[in-house]
Amino acid sequence: MSLMAIDIGTTHCKVGLFNSNGLPIKIVYRPMHTHHSVDGGSYFDPDELIRSITTLFLEVLAENSDKVDAVGITSMAESGILVDKKSGTAVSKILPWFDTDSQPVAEKITSECDPLESYTKFGLKVTYKASLTKILRIKEIFNLSLQDKVWLSVADFVGWWLTGNFQTDVSLACRTLAFRLDQRQWDREWLKSWGLPEDLFPPAFESGRRMGGIKRTDLNLQVGTPVSICGHDHVCAAISMGAVNPGSVFDSIGTAEILIGAMPERPLSERDFSNGLLCGCHTIPDMGYWLGGISSSGGSIEWFRKLFNLPRQDYKDLEKLILSAPDEPTKLLYFPYLLGSSSPHTQTSAKAAIIGLTARHTSADVYKAILEGTAYELEVIRRAGEKMSGEKITTLMSAGGGSRNQTWMQIKADVTGCDIRVAAQPEATLLGAAILTGIGNGIYLDLNDAYANIHPHQSIINYTPNSEKHQTYQDIFEHGYLAFQEPIRKYGHWVELNRRFNDT
Repeated sequence: MSLMAIDIGTTHCKVGLFNSNGLPIKIVYRPMHTHHSVDGGSYFDPDELIRSITTLFLEVLAENSDKVDAVGITSMAESGILVDKKSGTAVSKILPWFDTDSQPVAEKITSECDPLESYTKFGLKVTYKASLTKILRIKEIFNLSLQDKVWLSVADFVGWWLTGNFQTDVSLACRTLAFRLDQRQWDREWLKSWGLPEDLFPPAFESGRRMGGIKRTDLNLQVGTPVSICGHDHVCAAISMGAVNPGSVFDSIGTAEILIGAMPERPLSERDFSNGLLCGCHTIPDMGYWLGGISSSGGSIEWFRKLFNLPRQDYKDLEKLILSAPDEPTKLLYFPYLLGSSSPHTQTSAKAAIIGLTARHTSADVYKAILEGTAYELEVIRRAGEKMSGEKITTLMSAGGGSRNQTWMQIKADVTGCDIRVAAQPEATLLGAAILTGIGNGIYLDLNDAYANIHPHQSIINYTPNSEKHQTYQDIFEHGYLAFQEPIRKYGHWVELNRRFNDT
């Protein structure tokens, strides 16, 4: 018996095969290629994605003849594609969450609605990331009729390709700016107010629910094998890490970094709005979550690689580089706002910055400052999470590609004062999807049954804070990082208002 999982992320598309005890049988991946249109917009090619998944399926199953009992799909949130319901053809490219072209639409929505009312309904601040802004941008540019069209997240799109059915899950639906948290359903009146069809989005169900059986005959999988949409990748990964109870906090580290805390579903308030964290539907029934993010966390490291022409994916070079930096806080301040700042201080116009440079600083110092700066931003989110939940946060459970960077994990522990627990198996998102499809298709009775089979096999690497460094980092954080946040945001806002200074 085995479970297959698909994870479509910003940098990689992965397919993994797990046994019922959660042990990986085989994991393979392909890079996601970001394309650019003539006007500078970003997109993923849907045909290219399907070819990659087909190749990955065949590669995983080539040496594994055991029956696959279920397939689970997870993906980055907000990214999606328009599909014609009648013909089954794509009528747009896959628009990624990080494409900023729809920011003018976001500003229009903000000017025409009450931000507090919008937040209490949807749990989001209005930015270019939200699916609704991308849909309205497409409609505006191409004067496109959206009758008989459906917006699918990337996971939904792959699920439709496998089964022929349209379906999503609540954890992806709640990132669209069209799904009400308090009612767990699409806001049809809101859609109509923007000139959009009421049925623009597919039915939304709990994560892991079976959407149908595989209809394709070219994948070495038995026709009829059940398929489930398992949700937003970061929230899905929290399942495999056990971050499912109030006070449990999961740090998902990829191109973007997300800190997620589980909490009981409850109405959102003006106090929550002021605190700044986003909220949504968890992949666990009747649970919600709070969320803060860093849009360019691992993305900052990739930016640094390109800046200094370092080979991609070669962690050894970066480890050698960091060893040449002094074993103490750099006292440099890096603000990781390459794509603007995310919650709790959402501002798309915020600009990245490095403060404190001198002629003595080296590339190693700058790299270490980037690791420290993302940790400072994580501390901002952690403090907001404590206000949101009313719970002290002393332990972070971490997974994702960035968690393999041992120096970074130790810096996070030293900055936040938290114990950092890292899964030795880095593919937490794939495992979370496998668990959820296992529950949704009856392989496990419930989450507790899944954990009884899986968690005893998971090994954990622990990072504990150094008390002396923690005190130094906290002093720098209080007197430096927090002090410069407001001026940096003001400058970014001024640049945005004075368009003549913008890059073209």
